[in-house]
Amino acid sequence: MKETNSPAPPSHDQSAYYPPGGILIWMIIFLEFMTFAIALLVFLYQRQYDPELFNNAQGLLNKTLGTINTLALVTSGFFMATTIRQLQQGHQQRAFKFILLTLLFGLLFLVLKSFEYHDKLHHGYGFGYNRFFNFYWLLTGFHFIHVLVGVVILSYMAVKIKQGYYNQHRFEDVETGAVFWHMCDLIWIFLFPVIYLIH
Repeated sequence: MKETNSPAPPSHDQSAYYPPGGILIWMIIFLEFMTFAIALLVFLYQRQYDPELFNNAQGLLNKTLGTINTLALVTSGFFMATTIRQLQQGHQQRAFKFILLTLLFGLLFLVLKSFEYHDKLHHGYGFGYNRFFNFYWLLTGFHFIHVLVGVVILSYMAVKIKQGYYNQHRFEDVETGAVFWHMCDLIWIFLFPVIYLIH
């Protein structure tokens, strides 16, 4: 392996003071969670004043697609965690294969969500249809953008893993990407039951 691809191992002392991915990404994640938490609380607050409207609108959602998407993101999160573990152990080819699986399930989520969006728009349930669908589009749409950004970031990292740039001595950026991806997983785990299931 070329010398440029084999820098000195990072200081392990730093890991005692910095969480995986670094402090900055965790600050960003905290702000993201606060944003989604506040929005969900407002959603639940509005729901109690017109439960019939919210329940009827919720019945128009495709729970099967929502469930499949949940499984897709959880599975992708598992593959992303495995990617980091393989990279840390020096198995770059395995890490590359697992990050490809991560991307595959992430893309599956985006495709199914796009299909769901198309179906809602086809039936006229767009933003402005009622209060429920205003929340639906804002919350799931914002999350969709996060997943899309995550796919772009992980695609770049997949290329770099394949090239050997990221390896067992240099994987902090991949950890940061993994933390962002797990945030997408976790946010959806909260969004799915609140928007699709809870009456």
